[in-house]
Amino acid sequence: MPGALAQPRKTRRIGFLGSSSASGYAPQVEALRAGLGDLGYVEGKNIAIEFRWAEGKYERLPELAAELVRLPVDVIVTHGTPGALACKQATTTIPIVMASAGDVTTSGMVASIARPGGNITGSTFYNSELAAKRLELLKEILPHMRRVAVLINAANPGMEPVLRTMEPVTKAFKLELQQVGVRGPEEFERAFSTMVTGHIDAVVVLEDGMLNSNIKRIAELAGAKRLPAIGLPELAEAGGLMAYGVDQLKMFRRAAYFIDKILKGTKAGDIPIERATTFETILNLKTAKALGIKFPQSVLVRADKVIE
Repeated sequence: MPGALAQPRKTRRIGFLGSSSASGYAPQVEALRAGLGDLGYVEGKNIAIEFRWAEGKYERLPELAAELVRLPVDVIVTHGTPGALACKQATTTIPIVMASAGDVTTSGMVASIARPGGNITGSTFYNSELAAKRLELLKEILPHMRRVAVLINAANPGMEPVLRTMEPVTKAFKLELQQVGVRGPEEFERAFSTMVTGHIDAVVVLEDGMLNSNIKRIAELAGAKRLPAIGLPELAEAGGLMAYGVDQLKMFRRAAYFIDKILKGTKAGDIPIERATTFETILNLKTAKALGIKFPQSVLVRADKVIE
């Protein structure tokens, strides 16, 4: 009888706060599960995962984070600046793991990467640097490019610092940058029509939970409107012109490492935040041909993957 009573205590409860939808982030969740499995954690055996999805409505994140805190859970996993900020506001005691987040110091999430302090740790990639690099790549491929659109989620506070970082690059290349904000998939058609009427030469798609989970639709619209598009790797895979970014699945799998350390007693604030160091350049030759674009040899030789 004592053994039966003790059994439930061995099951640790993990909260997952998603800014998008379960279907949109299915590959990332499976990557997280795989990482946990590598470390001996199996759902229904020694862990339980409680999911809360905002379905792209970021205003719901604070209440969903509060729900996870009330359950309670042993650790909360989230992604993106909006999700991480919502968790930080909801609790100062339950450890928070960012599977993937943008500029965590710029957003005020943590004091430093090496010593995050508080109750937050995880992985970060520098969205600002990615966005600037994407502009440089577009200019290399489209030397006559003048007007560039940046597709952002207007509900994501993490977008503003990224846009500021892009300004020096746009000035250096004498580009006009047009922010095109959306808050949901229902606004995509309007956004791309705005780009066409504004005589946009190309579009940069920024990282964001809602945008990432609808990347196939974004790639379709970019193709239909004959707009060269660059963004995260999944964009090129879905038919966008090219990609420069981090492997999000690898980052979600790595989140298991942080969860394991926390469940074994390490304080989240004592675990250094890891910064992504590997970036992929992916070119879609099929899309380039359809758009009448030829990749320079200088770009082709640097590509990690070329989609024929």
